[in-house]
Amino acid sequence: MLRIGHGYDIHRTVPGRPLVLGGVRFECDFGLDGHSDADCLTHAICDALLGAAGLPDIGHFFPNTDPTWKNADSQRLLRHVVTELKKSGYAPVNLDATLIAERPKIAPRLTEMKAALAASTGLPVNAIGLKATTNEGSDDIGRGLAIAAHAVVLIRAI
Repeated sequence: MLRIGHGYDIHRTVPGRPLVLGGVRFECDFGLDGHSDADCLTHAICDALLGAAGLPDIGHFFPNTDPTWKNADSQRLLRHVVTELKKSGYAPVNLDATLIAERPKIAPRLTEMKAALAASTGLPVNAIGLKATTNEGSDDIGRGLAIAAHAVVLIRAI
């Protein structure tokens, strides 16, 4: 049995925080605002996996009111989600995601991001599709005030 899930996440940019996307730290003059490391790509993937399995969303498992998850590495969250998936009788098959950001340049780091996500999900690198785009200057993302991500996953019963 196969199931599909979709996830979306967005975080505002803020000065003074590290920028982490897909488990990779970018040298940048801003980061993303959030309780954990605010890795919106990884959060979108987590929600897609949880949704495909019919499980509650990422906020259920990692509430922003729980100090345990303050500044947490989102790859840790993703590994926990994969464990929850397996407990529910599912395993990831592949994932495809798109980051939407005006800056920094994402494309030069996609290979590193795919490797980090493969390590956290147990997927082969060639089962992970990543793309980056901009919003062409429109809305908060286009003005560099936020970064967003969409993710689609396929899971299978195990």
